[in-house]
Amino acid sequence: MTHDVTLIPGDGIGPEIAAAMEEVVAATGVDVRWRRERAGAQVYEGCGTPLPDSVLEAVAETKVAIKGPTATPVGSGFRSINVALRRAFDLYACVRPCLSMPGDGSRYRDVDLVVVRENTEDLYAGVEFEAGTPEAGHIIASVNERTPGAIRPSSAISVKPISPEGSERIVRYAFEYALSRGRRRVCCVHKANIMKATDGLFMHVAERVAEDYPDIAFECRIVDACCMGLVCDPADFDVLVLPNLYGDIVSDLCAGLIGGLGLAPGANIGSECAIFEATHGSAPDIAGKDMANPTALILSAAMMLDHLGEPGAADAVRDAVREVLAEGTSVTADICRALTDSAEGAVGCAAYGHAVAEAVRARV
Repeated sequence: MTHDVTLIPGDGIGPEIAAAMEEVVAATGVDVRWRRERAGAQVYEGCGTPLPDSVLEAVAETKVAIKGPTATPVGSGFRSINVALRRAFDLYACVRPCLSMPGDGSRYRDVDLVVVRENTEDLYAGVEFEAGTPEAGHIIASVNERTPGAIRPSSAISVKPISPEGSERIVRYAFEYALSRGRRRVCCVHKANIMKATDGLFMHVAERVAEDYPDIAFECRIVDACCMGLVCDPADFDVLVLPNLYGDIVSDLCAGLIGGLGLAPGANIGSECAIFEATHGSAPDIAGKDMANPTALILSAAMMLDHLGEPGAADAVRDAVREVLAEGTSVTADICRALTDSAEGAVGCAAYGHAVAEAVRARV
């Protein structure tokens, strides 16, 4: 079967890690037909936008995409390519597995958890009003009429929408994810002790949804206590489901438990489309120097293969990455330093990708 996939290499180190990822996917033997599209700061000058319509059209047609890191042009008025893609295709679930790898340099071992973040609501909905505007003044006057002195007149305003519908679909996604992958626990993370209307709604919806999954253990944790718990004992967590802002923060915290964003894959899932991506930045300082670590994008490709119904190939990629990292003879400088405190003997991005591809071929 042929799978049509949109490939967005991105900016900075994006093309290099995308090339390594392509070689690894080709080694699985899965027939992927790439539709290459450009997005990011590099195309802004020619197109007038970092996200051309052709990219949106390609993703709409293929339904599956994988992208390298993209940069947002300074002064473009464009907030974020990632946010724009999530909104365009209603990619409501951001999924970030965090799994310990050999040589990741972390003080923690055997971390194995998944962060499921709601992607469309909360403070990241982008409903904001600058200080001093009539709109902000209207909101402030309305609130202060009900609760005198609640908001200073000079304030800027951000709105935090949390809906029952948005909460239910992300929580249900987390439970279905746990069921399909043999995971046993789901933890709802919130701040309902303070934000009783919004986070309280999210928590109560999660409690109701949990009743439909009696075989999955369920608990709720306040976000600050959750962060402390993650640092104290990551093994105490399995699947976490969070509103947008907390999910953004906690997913990076969890990446830190496994050595950083360079080893952290990610996916944005909707009912119709899915976009898989490296979770790190474009690292322009090392772009073109064959120094980048492509592990995050390679592991994101493994998630993509799972999504395409190719679980054997996905497992082969993950096992190959672990093998190459464990051997330590064909790893990039960041991994080499984590293993030996020295970059001596490190290989480049392309050579590392080739080593992983060879390990995949041995399995396939």
